[in-house]
Amino acid sequence: MAEQFDVAVIGAGAAGMMAAAVAGQRGRRVVLIDHAEHLAEKIRISGGGRCNFTNLQAGPANYLSDNPHFCRSALSRYTPRDFLDLIERHGVRWHEKHKGQLFCDDSAQQIIDLLVAECAAGGVAWRRPCRVGEVARDEAGFSLETSLGRIEVASLVVATGGLSIPKIGATDFGFRLAKQFDLPLVPLRAALVPLTFAAADWAPFAELSGVSLEVEVSGGSGKRRGHFREDLLFTHRGLSGPAILQISSFWSPGEAITLNLAPDTDLAEALLAAKPGNKQQLQNALAQWLPRRLAEHWAAASGYAGRPLADMPDRTLRELAQRLNAWQLVPAGSEGYRKAEVTAGGVDTRALDQKTMMAKAVPGLFFVGEVMDVTGWLGGYNFQWAWASGYSAGMAA
Repeated sequence: MAEQFDVAVIGAGAAGMMAAAVAGQRGRRVVLIDHAEHLAEKIRISGGGRCNFTNLQAGPANYLSDNPHFCRSALSRYTPRDFLDLIERHGVRWHEKHKGQLFCDDSAQQIIDLLVAECAAGGVAWRRPCRVGEVARDEAGFSLETSLGRIEVASLVVATGGLSIPKIGATDFGFRLAKQFDLPLVPLRAALVPLTFAAADWAPFAELSGVSLEVEVSGGSGKRRGHFREDLLFTHRGLSGPAILQISSFWSPGEAITLNLAPDTDLAEALLAAKPGNKQQLQNALAQWLPRRLAEHWAAASGYAGRPLADMPDRTLRELAQRLNAWQLVPAGSEGYRKAEVTAGGVDTRALDQKTMMAKAVPGLFFVGEVMDVTGWLGGYNFQWAWASGYSAGMAA
């Protein structure tokens, strides 16, 4: 005999638990299904274990999508303040780190516990670990064949996330389900991910692994172009840090990114002003504006290490400064889904209703969170999309 519910939510991550809790508290009979042994691992490991659960500045401009206005409705209906009200009701203490990023004072586990408690308040039934096999649809709704038996529901909410971090259970289930119901997909790609370079090209810079500094970075093309000021980290294989994670969402293979390694300084002007009579070696002069290891590397790579600044030709200083203020690089690739914080692309939102997250051509079928083609910037924006899209579907399912 099949179990009967009003709503099934597949995926017990941030968006899935939010959708289940909201639907349950509206009086719907909800079952929440997840295949993982450990609940909400992506929440648990986020923000260094403290969960960057939202961003005070979250708005449509902080999201990438082929349909950029889609997210506007949900974000306006469920705001960062709404989620703050929720966590404060549960006694979770929090702090703002910088740029509107909000973190738990104690542990990301508090966010998981909060969502579980909200589900309990809505009488949500759990089926986990439980794998979903065949999904069928008829006039009455949906039938799910699972490892714990058949489940029949009127509404189905897909909250299965993307391909990022497969070691904690990421799968392509949601994308396969979308294809089954003839919904279009925007091509998938790893986003918020470190960028890598060909080994031979990067060999001269590998010795800088561990060097970090604040930079301006820009990249992308056309309407999908990004510009950020964040920290950069050199690694053995390429570049990482918040600056690179941010720009990776805009970058496409074959494109260059541009780094300003001294964003507060016109280095040509500064070096030429400092030059007259200056016996300081080039690398020591550059170390006023760059980390010392980077200054020494740049001086050596230019062939002028140890040269007094006063003896440097003006033209050479200008060329050197230009490269530091606008260093162009073409990454060979990225660290891929294993290191990506999110998956960009996904279910094409032009096929979904922006107020309810329901597929326009498949009544009763909803998609929420990362499985959709809505990708936030680094800094709590993707969690806010999970809460907002989950709330919208939970109110409608």
